[in-house]
Amino acid sequence: MSILRKKIRVLVVDDSLVFRELIARGLALDSVIEVVATAADAYEARDKIIEFDPDVVTLDVEMPKMSGIDFLRRLMPQYPLPVVVISAVSDNVFEALNAGAVDFVTKPDMQNMRGLEALVNELVVKVKIASVAKVGHWKQRAAGAAIDSRNGADCRGVFIAIGSSTGGTEAVYSILQTMPADAPGILVVQHMPPRFTAMYADRLNNSCPMEVREAKNGDRIYPGLALIAPGDYHMRIKKTGTLYTVECRQEERVNGHCPSVDVLFESMAQVVKEKAVGVILTGMGYDGARGLLTMRRQGARTIGQNEQSSVVYGMPKAAHEIGAVEKQASLEDIPRLIYTLLGQMK
Repeated sequence: MSILRKKIRVLVVDDSLVFRELIARGLALDSVIEVVATAADAYEARDKIIEFDPDVVTLDVEMPKMSGIDFLRRLMPQYPLPVVVISAVSDNVFEALNAGAVDFVTKPDMQNMRGLEALVNELVVKVKIASVAKVGHWKQRAAGAAIDSRNGADCRGVFIAIGSSTGGTEAVYSILQTMPADAPGILVVQHMPPRFTAMYADRLNNSCPMEVREAKNGDRIYPGLALIAPGDYHMRIKKTGTLYTVECRQEERVNGHCPSVDVLFESMAQVVKEKAVGVILTGMGYDGARGLLTMRRQGARTIGQNEQSSVVYGMPKAAHEIGAVEKQASLEDIPRLIYTLLGQMK
């Protein structure tokens, strides 16, 4: 007797009739997705959410009457739902993620049929991930207290590596905003497409005590600097003499990703060894798990985000299950735990 799998019920919200129907038809071709309704604006979407109770909403950012971002800000505190936003290449994506969206896809040129097909394929994957994401905690997101490094560890010659995916843009932000301006050099791999990583780094730079930049090949790593791996480039740490730099290369995807967390973590294990803290955050899949295990075996301290505070407890779970995670902690507690572990280094 076969077990019937519950389909993922999706509401498609877009002001363009053509685009709305294209997305709805594309999603409906997948055997586990059911498009229960479509809506042309935020007000119609609100009524359809109440009527159809969807599992996931796809939402255009640019809409008349009320933008997708304003709709999210009103929707999430009252009716938390997994939302995947569709946007042009713009900083609006990060406003939407900050307002509670789980993930985003980039809207292609309507004349580019190959781009439209790629959009639908990517949206199918992200709708499935969003269907298992936790968004109820959105209403009580807590930021950790800022760390005062004057009473902390001597952080010279040590480094922090962070890896994340779905839900990670806000998770990384919540960590970096609490880190002091003289924190150890930090390398971040967040699964994100090209062009967005530079915008993301600029956004963090404008709101965090540390300097934050998109990494470029050969950039030197030093205290007070956080480097974000560029989209479509793997990032590794390198040592030449007494200087530490990053190497950014366009290469084959690892675990389906470029940049890959495993690539960064493996380089940390090889180059920095015990003088590192590795942190794996929210995200779907297993990227980073093996690299974090290698880091731990080389003497690095390792942290995994706990299930309760993860939007998607996939990557941290995979790392925990193979013994890569030394300590689990809530997102709020991770910055202080990092400094506790740094203080224990000799």
